[in-house]
Amino acid sequence: MKRIGARRTGLMRVLLCAAAAAGILVTGPTVAHAEPSPGQIEKQIDEEWNQLEPVIEDYNGTHTRLVKLRKQQKDLAKTLAPLQAQVDAAMVEVRGLAVDAYMQGSPSMVNAMVLTGSPTGMVDKLTLLNQLATNREASIAEVAKLRDKYAADKAKVDQLESEIEVRDTDLGTKKVAIEKEITKLQKLRISAYGKANADDGELRTGPCPVDYTNDKGGRAAQRACDLIGKPYVFGSNGPNSYDCSGLTQEAWAAVGVHLEHYTKDQWGSTRSVSRSELRPGDLVFYYSDVHHVGLYIGGGKVVHAPSTGDHVRMATIDRGPIAGYRRPA
Repeated sequence: MKRIGARRTGLMRVLLCAAAAAGILVTGPTVAHAEPSPGQIEKQIDEEWNQLEPVIEDYNGTHTRLVKLRKQQKDLAKTLAPLQAQVDAAMVEVRGLAVDAYMQGSPSMVNAMVLTGSPTGMVDKLTLLNQLATNREASIAEVAKLRDKYAADKAKVDQLESEIEVRDTDLGTKKVAIEKEITKLQKLRISAYGKANADDGELRTGPCPVDYTNDKGGRAAQRACDLIGKPYVFGSNGPNSYDCSGLTQEAWAAVGVHLEHYTKDQWGSTRSVSRSELRPGDLVFYYSDVHHVGLYIGGGKVVHAPSTGDHVRMATIDRGPIAGYRRPA
């Protein structure tokens, strides 16, 4: 029995040593895993945001097109209402002529002579009949033309309605996906800084605009400066929150210049300037797909709406890879 017990004790020692060597013991010291630093999490947020922001700007572009389609639909409806009234009136006129012709028949030359009693009267009657026939043809042709236009316009309206329905569905899907990503990013921020979101840092790092000018660009820059501290909300163009293209749209709207709420449209509707030509109000676009935009305020600074959980703020112009510089007016 002692020999068996000794064997068991030896076997347990071997197993314990093997388990310790394999790292499978649940007791004793454990290896500590360092929590990611705020800087590491911010880097991850930046990487994820640069994937998310293009989707947000696509949402803005699609929504802008959707608004335009709905306006076109209303305009067409206004056009179609009086057009239908004209078609109905023309049809009543044609029906009246057709009924008269059916009831009275087409007078022959003999009937005309009998009715008038003279060749001159007959000619007058035939001339009148010819005019009536011509008027009938014109009325019928006009009705056909109006009908064709109505049918074409109606087809456009139907097509627009179909596109709007598809776009609505697409926007709904994108919105849900974006909101999920934003929630995820916000949780990352909370884990890095706590629920107080730590210190957002200096939103206004100096005079804003840095360079003051009293032209449209300067006044647009001043408007952007006035919005510092407003929270970032995707798809928003004010008045209580903004995304990046919503901010630049609002700034230039303050001086009567319209920009679409979409970075790619803003790029396409403005003219290129060089870095040496920059002046307050110019737009600075970032990344190769121009999914982010800020507004230049002079002194190598921009005002921009960075990302979810952040606020409109001043930043250095070299905050990210620059795609180009554009001037709205």
